Amino acid sequence: MTIQSGPVDGHADPGLSAIMSERRRLINLAYRLLGSLAEAEDAVQETYARWYAMTPRQQEIIEAPGAWLTTVASRVCLDLLGSARARRERYVGDWVPEPLPGGAEWFSGPQGDATTDPAERVTLDESISMAFLVVLESMTPAERVAFVLHDVFRYSFAEVAEVVGRTPAACRQLASSARRRIRASQALAAPAAPQAGIIRDFKRAWEAQDINALVGLLDPNVTAVADGGGLVSALTHPVEGREQVARYTIDLAGRAPELTMVERTVNGRPGLVAQQDGVTVAVMAFHVLNGRITHIWAVRNPEKLRPWTTA
Repeated sequence: MTIQSGPVDGHADPGLSAIMSERRRLINLAYRLLGSLAEAEDAVQETYARWYAMTPRQQEIIEAPGAWLTTVASRVCLDLLGSARARRERYVGDWVPEPLPGGAEWFSGPQGDATTDPAERVTLDESISMAFLVVLESMTPAERVAFVLHDVFRYSFAEVAEVVGRTPAACRQLASSARRRIRASQALAAPAAPQAGIIRDFKRAWEAQDINALVGLLDPNVTAVADGGGLVSALTHPVEGREQVARYTIDLAGRAPELTMVERTVNGRPGLVAQQDGVTVAVMAFHVLNGRITHIWAVRNPEKLRPWTTA
């Protein structure tokens, strides 16, 4: 699951190019910690602001600027996670992590322009799937930071302890607890190729308004969640059960015949994008287990669809 070899060791040139070269890695870290590209960008901006608030002499005595930036960014995210729960309790409806597009179409079709895709700054792997991010949301801030820093970015527990303000042994326990949550949720999805076929069949059944075909693709305990953020109409509560989800899907297809469904990569996995007059109005992420769709997350909040306007 590791996406980086680990912290930057040794003395690094604290010049502008060396410092700014850390930006993509910091965005990768902050997005996994916060589940929001917009908040990740703000956290990284705050991190750089703190660096440039120091005097040149203060900067020079930092032997590993990359490690310093990572520590500060992690602490900024930890603070944000502490206040995020209160903000999300006031959120209208269910809060779903901000979906990210891939650099190009998952399926055969026109290629995306990676140079204008904001999500290109985020490495897409299993630690970025929607199912994985949703499980991270269920963790305490300290569990999430300890797990992401150690298991994903391969920082030692001694280094994690400096961020969360606990002992290395305590951080080891935090990461262990987080791993149990991941295993219990079965958040690691099926291989992308089989999942792609299932999502394509879902799209065809949607377009044909074939309820029997939809039921056959859904797990008996499937859950569908929508995030409108109070800005657009969306489900206010999850829909559970394959018959109920299938009926809701057919009803939605009948009420919005002008929608075009496009197969796209969503957080590194096959997903669907709903477009109206060429404008993205919803992004759908899926979790597939044992050949059946177990979770559907539909993001309609326009503030979370910003990366899709040029994707």
